[in-house]
Amino acid sequence: MSTTTPPTPAAPAATAPGSVGVVAPQKAVFDAPITLSSGVTLPGFELVYETYGTLNATASNAVLVCHALSGSHHVAGVYADDPKSLGWWDNLVGPGKPLDTDKFFVVGVNNLGGCYGSTGPMSINPATGKPYGADFPVVTVEDWVEAQALLADRLGVRTWAVIVGGSLGGMQALHWTVAHPERVRHALVIASAPQLSAQNIAFNEVARQAILTDPDFHGGHYYEHGVVPVRGLRLARMVGHITYLSDDQMGEKFGREMKNGGELGYNYDAEFQIESYLRYQGDKFTRYFDANTYLITTKALDYFDPARNCGGDLRAALAPAKAGFLVVSFTTDWRFSPERSREIVYALVHNDRDVTYAEVECNFGHDSFLLDDPQYHDVVRAYLDNIAV
Repeated sequence: MSTTTPPTPAAPAATAPGSVGVVAPQKAVFDAPITLSSGVTLPGFELVYETYGTLNATASNAVLVCHALSGSHHVAGVYADDPKSLGWWDNLVGPGKPLDTDKFFVVGVNNLGGCYGSTGPMSINPATGKPYGADFPVVTVEDWVEAQALLADRLGVRTWAVIVGGSLGGMQALHWTVAHPERVRHALVIASAPQLSAQNIAFNEVARQAILTDPDFHGGHYYEHGVVPVRGLRLARMVGHITYLSDDQMGEKFGREMKNGGELGYNYDAEFQIESYLRYQGDKFTRYFDANTYLITTKALDYFDPARNCGGDLRAALAPAKAGFLVVSFTTDWRFSPERSREIVYALVHNDRDVTYAEVECNFGHDSFLLDDPQYHDVVRAYLDNIAV
């Protein structure tokens, strides 16, 4: 038997215009086994998700938001017990915002293997009665999409009006269009790529090695030891965070400014502002993200390659897609550069698909897809406004 828990009633709250207000997570429980790309079968699983807006009578206005590496189901709004818990894409999702919840029924889901309530390494392994830890199998973008499809069935959504995601979320949106072409009318693939470059895989490997070689990692079973591989996870986040920012942005925000009036300390403390910032980001990350989930998610990034089984031919790989596409890139994104987005566009155009491409001039690097850039938001709004529901 599979079940879905209803949302906890939300407390009334005064919210700013355009906010979805106070929200509560929901949980879908799937008792049937699911076999993953690795061949491993999970006996059952749970997905935590949130919804915003109202599903219309014909279920034609549903939008799936796919999250990136450190994202979650909490896309918009705040939690009743924490007014600072703003959703990670709150600037894009809400009444009157580009992804307008007065028009669309928006769903955000924490992916399988995540650390925000969906079944993952921190969950109890029914075979042992202990947390899965390192025994949780590697999952892929393909696995996430299949789990999301089961959730869609549960919600009564046969066809998504839109599937949208940035970065790793964009990869999920892209895979949906070829794995379930009849179930996607439009896909927004933002700051993404058809597969990682060697350089990107290299960054991920450095981050993984930082975690794997931390003495507190304990082969991935650190929960049983009551510790967290803080040093490794902190360093992994610092390395990753560098790749999310542009050189111009770091120069403008930090330059060579020092913390203590420009006096050199002749030691290894954080003297430059950029050093302090990276340490802060790393420390903050260790307080809410799980190291095993970080390992799993970076592997999912590395493995994604829709053209792998098509002799490297992306055009052939995307041929099943029937959706309309909006592909967005950012000029200073050097991790997923505009050239990578154009690879997707060229393949779709070759297949005579309906595709709109926008290359946005923005100074904030890869993280631009999370920010409130007017030109970027106008592009998304214009595309979504033309979708009939």
